[in-house]
Amino acid sequence: MASNSSTFSVIGSDVTIKGDISASADLHVDGTIEGDIACASLVQGESSKITGGITAESARLAGKVTGSIRARELVILRSAQIEGDVHYEALTIEQGAQVDGRFAHGARNRVTDAAKIAPEGGKPASADEPKLGLVR
Repeated sequence: MASNSSTFSVIGSDVTIKGDISASADLHVDGTIEGDIACASLVQGESSKITGGITAESARLAGKVTGSIRARELVILRSAQIEGDVHYEALTIEQGAQVDGRFAHGARNRVTDAAKIAPEGGKPASADEPKLGLVR
């Protein structure tokens, strides 16, 4: 049985996938994906198009992404076009990259019991809504 650290999968530029992808290995995408991706590491080619959420330990994006991104280490290259919210621990963006969405650092994005307390209106706060707190 091969070790996950040495395996990777490639989705070629002539491939279109409609559906979610889950991989324990690294994933290189040059084709089109309509669905969510969950993998250890994602490398996206310039001609690639992903419509759906991305969850990865590390991601290097160069194509078009429409959907939210969650990655511990994220690199957005100059050719990337991203429409969606970005959650990260470490972030690198090359000059010229296009991002239309909100950025949230992972440490500030954790949902805690205190963040779930209802505001003055009595309506519970949504986990997706941005939170503002004071640090003393």
